[in-house]
Amino acid sequence: MLPRLLRRRAHRRETPAPARRRARPAALAVLGAATVVLVGACADAGTGDQPQAAQNPPELAQFYDQQLQWGPCADYAPTADDAQTYADPQFDCTRVTVPQDYARPGDGKTMQIALLRKKATGAKIGSLFADPGGPGASGTSFVARQAATWATNGLGDRFDLVGFDPRGTGASLPKIQCLTDAENDEERTKVFADPSPAGVAAAEADSRQFAERCTQRTGADVLANVGTRDVAKDMDVMRAAVGDQKMTYAGFSYGTELGTAYAEAFPQNVRALLLDGAIDPTQSTIDSTVKQNAGFQLAFDNFAEDCTSRPGCPLGTDPAKATQAFQTVMRPLIDTPAKVGDGRVLSFSDAQTGVSQALYVSQLWPALQQGISQVANGNGDLLMRLADLYHERDDQGRYSNMLQAFQSISCVNQPALKEPSEALELATRADEAAPFRSTGRGPVGARDACAFWPVPPTSEPHTPKVDGLPPVVVVSVTGDPATPYQAGVDLAQQLNGSLIKVNGNQHTASLQGDACTDKLAIDYLVNLTLPPQGAECTLAPS
Repeated sequence: MLPRLLRRRAHRRETPAPARRRARPAALAVLGAATVVLVGACADAGTGDQPQAAQNPPELAQFYDQQLQWGPCADYAPTADDAQTYADPQFDCTRVTVPQDYARPGDGKTMQIALLRKKATGAKIGSLFADPGGPGASGTSFVARQAATWATNGLGDRFDLVGFDPRGTGASLPKIQCLTDAENDEERTKVFADPSPAGVAAAEADSRQFAERCTQRTGADVLANVGTRDVAKDMDVMRAAVGDQKMTYAGFSYGTELGTAYAEAFPQNVRALLLDGAIDPTQSTIDSTVKQNAGFQLAFDNFAEDCTSRPGCPLGTDPAKATQAFQTVMRPLIDTPAKVGDGRVLSFSDAQTGVSQALYVSQLWPALQQGISQVANGNGDLLMRLADLYHERDDQGRYSNMLQAFQSISCVNQPALKEPSEALELATRADEAAPFRSTGRGPVGARDACAFWPVPPTSEPHTPKVDGLPPVVVVSVTGDPATPYQAGVDLAQQLNGSLIKVNGNQHTASLQGDACTDKLAIDYLVNLTLPPQGAECTLAPS
């Protein structure tokens, strides 16, 4: 899940900069050998008999019974960078029609959910649906990128690989739209570091403006229906529309929240759920954000220990003093941004975003060391490139709508912090949990955009009820910055599922090339073989 960048908008549950819980899945995953420690005997659930037909809601028959028209994917690419990949003839695409409001399925208002598929090449079990996280990330783009790897690890033989863009995101229609490209560039230069009443008022005015722009450009009726609750229902329509009796799903980061919501709504329709980079559905907005910030501090500390052992580390040679050294380099950017080669400037906010992006996987630690060294010398090029990656800004200055969708979906997925005291508590605790991100000027207790959102939330923290759910598997990485390890332990318990513990420093681990983790995950998805109790893998160091 995207991290909650504690600036002015909704705190994210999971991608790079200081955010909340979910994050960008496996785009930069570590591909290394691993060792595994297995305790106990393997529990084999087997493939079982032909699954019993799902009972589709009769009032939604027009959606569940629709016939899909698959065709070329060229027109489905969410960004210009995706265009070449989507033109590959091994992929075909379509859109599934779903009601805009499931409480009023007959009112004529619908949404179109984009799907991308790579057909199975062997004895087909069904479809493997996948979501990379966010919220707001494109699942069609994710599967298009992962298809080559999954085609050779056994999944592509047995499953149609299906990525989907959750409502409002990617190539789905209508799209969540809040900012123009120029407005996105402008927003990234802003730094809200003034804790005075005037500073708080300025930050809240910016949050209010963002909420108003989203409402004007997307529509309150759309924003009211883009939450996880509705996407889970879309997933069941998709399952039926592709002809599957049961759902097989791999969700990463925020995708674990989608998987949990589906398990709650349709436990009888689940075949297998692989949930990697877990979000704990019981956590409050404040607690989940603080824990995520603590996760990024842990990731920074691990990076700092590595950096200070290497020559030329800009943080010195003592890991105990690394946070202070980092602050010395970064805090001047609040008042004096660093120059960037393309004529832009690197703000404090963008610098922190670039750093957080690099903390997602230890493979980026050398680049992070170089980027911090550049900033110390007045050059913001490398951290700006990392920040652009996080923001999905291409070389022509065009943005995807991922972060706008992230904000909009987050605001209906969790209760807003409407009281100034709550906003101050969050800012204070986040500052304490992640001092490397602190401005040093005191916490800014400004309410984010969700406090000014035009529609109420459709979800709230709760313990999931999943009576009748078949065995699921949760994967959790000990050094995951965006979705801390303990959340995976807790989610596995809540769903009565199996846990794969992965020792490493990255966000999510399965189906990304690690031999140990992948074997356990693939055995489960293909054969429904549960990992042994106490299953544990260790990622090879980068």
